[in-house]
Amino acid sequence: METIQFEGIKTGLKQSKDGYMLSLAVHPDDLPDNLIRDFVGARYMVVMVRLGDDEKPVVQARKNDPAVSMAGLVCRDKYFWNYISLREGELVTSEAECSEWMKMHFDIDSRAEFKTNTEAREKFIKFKEEFEKWKK
Repeated sequence: METIQFEGIKTGLKQSKDGYMLSLAVHPDDLPDNLIRDFVGARYMVVMVRLGDDEKPVVQARKNDPAVSMAGLVCRDKYFWNYISLREGELVTSEAECSEWMKMHFDIDSRAEFKTNTEAREKFIKFKEEFEKWKK
């Protein structure tokens, strides 16, 4: 399988009866010859990563992130409070205390940060899995 790579700049987005039409500006030196030669209507699998000013991929926040929803749910779960109290030795008796514990334990400013902070997100998911095993 041959892959092609090039940098493009979004210049337009239109909607047609078939879907959205994305326009990209590509520098002539970056445009692969085989892409130019392919017929109009050729199908491609497209993978795109947004680049920041530092030329590195930009991590974008997820909408309706399941980890954020999960964090909100477990903060209202009395069994989760008990688990924290037993495992961590910190007494948790309310949703507010659980939320504060979570911020300190996972080093976040709010539970919404699980959208963008992959390290904290992974730690939380692992902790939640351990809680689920304990609960059974």
